[in-house]
Formats: sequence, structure tokens, C-alpha cells
Amino acid sequence: MSVLDHDALRDVFDFASRFREDLFDCLTTRGDELFDLTDALLCADGLVTAPVDLTLVAEHRRGHGAMYDALNCGNVDVPRLRQVLAGLPMPQAADGRLVLAVDVSNWLRPDAPTSAERLFCHVYGRGGRSSDQFVPGWPYSFVAALESGRTSWCQLLDAVRLGPDDDVAEVAAAQVRRVIVDLIEMGRWHVGDRDVLVMFDASYDAPRMAHLLDGLPVEVLGRMRSDRVMRRPTPSLKEYAQSYPQGGRPPKHGKEFRFTKPDTWGEPDAATVQVTDRYGTARAMAWDRIHPRLATRSAWIDHTGELPLIEGTLIRLQVDRLPSGGDPLPLWLWSSATGLSGEDVDVRWQAFLRRFDIEHLFRLMKQTLGWTRPRLRTPEAGDRWTWLIIAAHTQLRLLRGAAADLRRPRPTTRYGVGKTTRRPDPVSNARAFGPQG
Repeated sequence: MSVLDHDALRDVFDFASRFREDLFDCLTTRGDELFDLTDALLCADGLVTAPVDLTLVAEHRRGHGAMYDALNCGNVDVPRLRQVLAGLPMPQAADGRLVLAVDVSNWLRPDAPTSAERLFCHVYGRGGRSSDQFVPGWPYSFVAALESGRTSWCQLLDAVRLGPDDDVAEVAAAQVRRVIVDLIEMGRWHVGDRDVLVMFDASYDAPRMAHLLDGLPVEVLGRMRSDRVMRRPTPSLKEYAQSYPQGGRPPKHGKEFRFTKPDTWGEPDAATVQVTDRYGTARAMAWDRIHPRLATRSAWIDHTGELPLIEGTLIRLQVDRLPSGGDPLPLWLWSSATGLSGEDVDVRWQAFLRRFDIEHLFRLMKQTLGWTRPRLRTPEAGDRWTWLIIAAHTQLRLLRGAAADLRRPRPTTRYGVGKTTRRPDPVSNARAFGPQG
């Protein structure tokens, strides 16, 4: 091992040691037990199936009664822990900017009718997207920083459990605002840096999120439903005089832009073609200053004053094939930035594909770290367990460069007569590597 390797390893362990010290300071009640429980999460051999099993791990120095007492009566200084997470080395995109992804993951509790603050969580049944279901549980909204390259690691920065009276968009906007403020205070974003790219799925209305995050150094990038109807830019006075020689009140919005009717699109302001190994030929078209026509109903019913005009860049991406072999439907994206060039458009849709890394993160949390395994009675205990999972995952991410890959094979299994096959362990030391993308 070279001197540079030793220096890099020393930096890795320094960051991890400092984070562990800060984490212990954030555990203000039953701190020793909560810290031991986090270490047991990291050192358990195999998948985590129940917290009580973690009390048998050598790193857990107390009995199972202390574990229950810590989850039910302990305390985690969440605002301080958020700042500690924001002060860690942040993953960045290829162009050097910070990229955040916001999404909701459900902790399903259908067999706990006496647990408080359960909501009906939307899930897909075994029949695919055509068999939607609503199962009681606790939905959590997460904010994570995404990386670039051939990896699916993310840095979790915030988690909030959604209550019965919460608006998902407003909660997400408050989360992002709090995370951006922490990143600025901890020196991870400075004046003059590129705007932080915040990405949302189609369940969020991207123009509304841009309005809620107004005043922050962020650019909103969200997926749009394929049946949306938006508006083209407001015509200038000269264009209005040519189109309406009889006069009248100038329109506030341009003509309709229907996603399902190509004859309403007009010529794009930017168009690019790229050949990729994964998707074949990717064709992107972008239209500038496309905005929705808002009405005083739904999310805007309580808005006072004149409704805003939220303009952005609409991007349509069409690929030749999908890795799954399905029919490649067009992908519609909306960015709060305007005046984008063809190169900027390619950066946006390529960055949005990284948003799916947070799905691999949820799978690691649920299947390997056992986030949704405990049958806790109160939602407050669920919040404490969630933050312990975040702390354990953060340590895995910080120390991933100091671990060597260890893939242990399954015992030899006989299939048929005279045939043997040796398969790799599906866990494959997942705590050291997580999803690789």
C-alpha cells in the first residue's frame, strides 16, 4: 500500500471517528444504549430481522430490556444531527454541483391498528402498477445527496415522518429549505457556487415546488405526468398585435402546450441526440419558458393575491430501448431554469436518471439494515429507530473505501442428478458496499 493510500485511509477514519463522536453527543437520553444499538446494526452478521436479535451481538453490551427502554424513552437531538450530517464531505455531480433527491418511503404497519398517526400509504401490488393498494403505515420523507459515477450510494441528510394533517409538498419544501441552510452554515455551499439541483418525482408538482423554494440557491427538476397541459410563453405586444388586430386585453398566457398533441408543441428551442450503451439513441427536445396555468383551487386555494407565473424549461426525452425490455415511453421533465442550451438540457436529463439511486438506498435500508422490521408501538420510537438507521448508513458510506469486498458463497446445493451449483450469498457483505448500481 502506497503512502497516498495510507493518507486516504487516515482521512477516511478521521471523518468516521469525528462523526461517531458527534453522533454520541446527539444522543442526549439513553445515549449509551442507542450508540451500542447503532454499533450492533453495523456489526450484525446477516440481515437485520428484529432489534431484539441485535442484543445478542458482542458490540451490544446491555440486555434487551435496555434496548426497548432506549427506543421508547430515549432522545435524539435531531436538529444537531442534521447539522452534523450536513458538515460531512458531500457527494457531488460531474459538474461539481450538489444534487439532492426528495422522495417518500413507507413503513407499512397493517397489523398495528392501535399505533398512532398511521396513514394509508400508496403501494403497488403484485400485479404491477395496475394493481395499486393503500396499506396503513408511517410514510417518511427523505432528502439525500446523490453521487455520480458507477455507484448507487447516497448521503441521507434529513427524514421526516408525515402526519395526518401534513401537505407532502410543504413538508418537502421545509425539509429542503432546512437542508440548504445547514449546508450553507456548515460551509458546503458558498456564494458563487452553482445552484443546488433538487429533483422530484411526478408525485410532486415541480412548478409548485419551485414556488415554495423561491429565494433559495436551488434549481428544481421534476418529472411531469404525460397527460399534462401547460402554456407557452406570454406573447409580446408585437406578436399580440399581429395575432389580434381587433385589439382587446393582452393575454397573460400563451397558447396551449399539450403533451399528448405534437401539433401544439411547435419548434423546440434546443434539441440534442446522444448514443448511449444502456438506452440506445436518446433524443431530447426542450422548450423555454413553459409554465402551468394556475387556478384558485386545489393547492392554490389559500393563495392570496395574484397567482404567480412560474416559467421554466420543458424537456422531452425519448430513448430506443429500456434495460428491462419494456416499451420506452417518453420522459417529460420540467426545470425551473430558463434559457438552457442543448448541453444544459443533456446535463439535466442525465442528472435526473441518478434520482433512482434513492430507490436502491431504500432497498438497502429495508432489506439489509431492517428499517421496517421492528414492531414498535409509538411513532416516536419509529423516529428514533429511523435516525439510528441513518447514522449506521452514514458510517457505512464513510468507511466504504476502507473495506475489501468479501463475497461468501452459499453452501453447495444439488439440482437434479449429478449437478451442483455454487451461488454467491445475496447479502455479500452488503454492509460494506451497499447497492452498486
